[in-house]
Amino acid sequence: MLDASGHYDKVIIGGANDNLLADNKGPEINIFMDNENFKFGDQTSANPTLIVKLYDENGINVVGNSIGHDLEAILDDDTQNTLLLNDFYKSELDDYQRGEVRFPLNSLSPGRHSIRVSAWDVANNFSEAYTEFVVIEQAQASISKVMAFPNPLSEGTCFAFQHNLNNQALDVQISIYTVDGKLMKTINERILTQGNAVDVNNCIPWDGMTDAGKGLEKGVYIYTINANTAKGQSLNGSTGKLVVIR
Repeated sequence: MLDASGHYDKVIIGGANDNLLADNKGPEINIFMDNENFKFGDQTSANPTLIVKLYDENGINVVGNSIGHDLEAILDDDTQNTLLLNDFYKSELDDYQRGEVRFPLNSLSPGRHSIRVSAWDVANNFSEAYTEFVVIEQAQASISKVMAFPNPLSEGTCFAFQHNLNNQALDVQISIYTVDGKLMKTINERILTQGNAVDVNNCIPWDGMTDAGKGLEKGVYIYTINANTAKGQSLNGSTGKLVVIR
């Protein structure tokens, strides 16, 4: 039997990960209210959901074991009532670099609000993001930002819009008129909205045919979108313009 011996001199006791220390960039932060179609200054209800999307190549620090290194939000610059988001963070499946927060905000007063979100990565790099939104009183529930795509249209189109209610089943009526007010088509549809938008993923299609079963002649048309909730609450409607080409 032969004795064997040798050595390996690459084992490091203590020390640090040079790649981690080289990272001096904080997490990427994107803030939304209710859904990812949200844009700065959009309208919400008095009870919106704060959605925060985060990414960092080394991961997000949500342990909360370092003073001042929490994942947190500040509403309306109220630093005395910081919103701790650590427990609301969920990593994406099999991806430690990405995750999101969904945090309910309740009973906000009507008017403009601001929110600032700050986060740290595991290399102790800091970043923050900021947005504003406008709370509309529930009695003023309304439809906004109506659109149809494609527009101009040659055959059919799909209607989308935003509203200031959250996760509601809506009975939607779309009416299409000539510019002199003649009704050409009425579309009735019940939809369940995700957040406060009817977007490209759940838009309301129309084949371009009138109630009489004929295609619209080329020209400019007006459409209105109105809706009611399943409980009968009416939303203030909104109007858009369609162009038909042949």
